[in-house]
Amino acid sequence: MFIDRLLSNADGSAARNMLVTAIFWSLLGMGAGLFAGLEFSMPDLVHNVPQLSMPHLRMWHVNGVAVGWLSMAYIGSMFYMVPSLTKTKLWSERLGNAVVWGWNILMVGTFCTLLNGFTEGREYAELCAVLDCLAVVLLVGVAWNIYATVINRKIKKLYVSLWYFLGALFWFPLVYIIGQRTFVALPGLNDAIVGWFYGHNILGMWFTTVGVGMMYYLLPRITNNPLYSHGLSMLGFWGIALFYAPTGTHHILQSPVPEWLKAIAVISSIFLLVPVFAALTNFFMTMKGKWQMIVTDLPLRFVITSMIFYYITCVQGPFQATRWINWYIHFTQWVVGHAHLALLGTFSFISTAAIYYGLPRLTGRPWYSQGLIRAHYWLKTLGFTIMMLSLTTAGLVQAAGWAMGIPVDQWGLAIRPYWAVRAFSGVMIVLGQALFAYNAWRSLYTPVRAAIGAGSSKAQEAKA
Repeated sequence: MFIDRLLSNADGSAARNMLVTAIFWSLLGMGAGLFAGLEFSMPDLVHNVPQLSMPHLRMWHVNGVAVGWLSMAYIGSMFYMVPSLTKTKLWSERLGNAVVWGWNILMVGTFCTLLNGFTEGREYAELCAVLDCLAVVLLVGVAWNIYATVINRKIKKLYVSLWYFLGALFWFPLVYIIGQRTFVALPGLNDAIVGWFYGHNILGMWFTTVGVGMMYYLLPRITNNPLYSHGLSMLGFWGIALFYAPTGTHHILQSPVPEWLKAIAVISSIFLLVPVFAALTNFFMTMKGKWQMIVTDLPLRFVITSMIFYYITCVQGPFQATRWINWYIHFTQWVVGHAHLALLGTFSFISTAAIYYGLPRLTGRPWYSQGLIRAHYWLKTLGFTIMMLSLTTAGLVQAAGWAMGIPVDQWGLAIRPYWAVRAFSGVMIVLGQALFAYNAWRSLYTPVRAAIGAGSSKAQEAKA
């Protein structure tokens, strides 16, 4: 029937479809970031094409990666992981596939509007009113499907990943509604405060919460080790719930917002080290005795790399939220590097690990090429590391120039080589993601015998 083709009711179809389309949007989102990075080094690269100007590309890059690639990978992963943890089917595969269609329509609208300059003009909240309303409906649909699945579970006790997933799906729709100009518009500084409440909590109440939940799922599954401590995992969960919400104001410490609000933001940012180290201790202790698996298990390699970047992100974040450090590095490339460290370093790696682990189990088909997975890992890891180092160094050059009163045109020339290095690193990252997409396409659409034959031949070569 047509309805079955449009909204499949087959087990795992919603997860599979969401993960595959997430990979597609990752190419467009990261490709826009690469193009924008090239324009820093070659400002005359494009003439008289406003859709390819830096401001338009930057908006699409941020939303293509955050709303498209990462959010879709998160939702697809939850559609796969939650039924596995509850020992029951997803409450409604049809609803899940409706969300897949709706989210792709949302991304098409985002692509068309942002590249043409239609925006509400708030950081991370650029979507127009119609798209905001669609996003809220889709988030509610995802939450309904996941909560209903958990209610129908066959296991009484909730594993820690479910706590993180359920918490994120309760908090994030509220954060999204509060943070969008479509639903809440306030004058002056109040709008900035609410804007950064949203801007930072999309990271804390969505990307961090779901991403850490995925780490808690993947590590024990891949290593076959029990989770080190359920108590530590709960400390991490409630620590995020308690300390993350007020931190957004540390983005505007130099503005005339109330001093008590600044103090709460800075103190809460520092206290976030509690849930961070609780989670990281749990992760590293769960790996005890299985570190050698990183050599052979490629999804685990992505997970461990994500954990390392998570550590760096969450130590750097409280450090740069303190007043004097914030004053020194604010409005520099350092902050751009930090933003990439979270979304590209930590959460893109854990999303990639979830897809490499989950897609063969959803489709029953092996990955077409293990060699392509290795190439993807090294291109992405080395490319991101180069990008992070170049942006951090450029930020310190900028900060020193401002602090010493050097004219902008002088230190601006000094950071041009770092922009060129960033563009080169972007080529590596996008090339790695293209190999990822090609590998997924061949895995899904190559005849099964050929795919298995390719995998076995690669294994025989490795043994030899």
